Amino acid sequence: MRSTIISLLSCALLASQVYAHSMMTVPRGRGNVEWWGTCASGFGCHGPCDAKRSLSPILNDPTYPVQTIRRGDTLTISWQRFNHPGGFVRLAMIPFEESDDWAAFNAANAAKFSCYESNCGPDDPNDAYFGHMNGPGDGLCSTSFTVPQDLPDGKATLQWIWYGGGVYYGQPEAGFGEYYTCTDYVVQGGSDLVPRGSLGDRRVWQGGDASNPGTDVCKYWSSNRIGDCSFGDQRPPNPRADDLLSQSLEPCSRTGEFVGRAAEFEVGGGSRHLRKRFGRGVRSDVYVGAHSVNATR
Repeated sequence: MRSTIISLLSCALLASQVYAHSMMTVPRGRGNVEWWGTCASGFGCHGPCDAKRSLSPILNDPTYPVQTIRRGDTLTISWQRFNHPGGFVRLAMIPFEESDDWAAFNAANAAKFSCYESNCGPDDPNDAYFGHMNGPGDGLCSTSFTVPQDLPDGKATLQWIWYGGGVYYGQPEAGFGEYYTCTDYVVQGGSDLVPRGSLGDRRVWQGGDASNPGTDVCKYWSSNRIGDCSFGDQRPPNPRADDLLSQSLEPCSRTGEFVGRAAEFEVGGGSRHLRKRFGRGVRSDVYVGAHSVNATR
């Protein structure tokens, strides 16, 4: 009886970690009605934002609290950990009119890269059920971002990407795909405007997470490069209406944990990723146990 109770409690914990998900929460994102508020590449939402520019509340919602910012302002950007460890966050800001264009965000020369677990971590650092410092915790993570000096007055869009996260569906070895959120501002004044791109490469790296405090590295799964776990044009091979997970392409890989910087800041500019890629291959016993519990809910 005691073992049965322990087993049920373990499955309940796993069920609470069923769906890998996250989003920028402060400031509020555009929102995504089709994908329940999040934009997950594994479920077919491929960015660059959680909603297209034409659907942005800054255009369509008269009650939307428009934020006016200035060039040179330092913004605090926050997201909830949502019980998932590891990975990186990239922040990039471009003119609103370009915010449906992946290339524009990727070309932003003042992007900020940080660890996903920046100023946050598991509730219990000693809980090693899913690995060291991989336990549940829903605290607020955060980093800062400086409004670029070459951003003209007018509407502007901040893109938030999370990539390299791990422990998909209670599987410590499994990493999952990318998540995207955008929020829109109005830029007015501030530092003197300079020609776009005239300041050169101003990308910033900030390392140090819950597992690697005081360092310049982060813990991550699968890849340290944006795009490697975006799933491209793939589609779930056998989707079923009664099985939400069958509608997903997750996990991206089963490579386990890595430690390092975002690929752009690795020595030599290289990336370390995907040593073995299994995609939606053999699922662990942990996954099967959690799924059997979730299917009855």
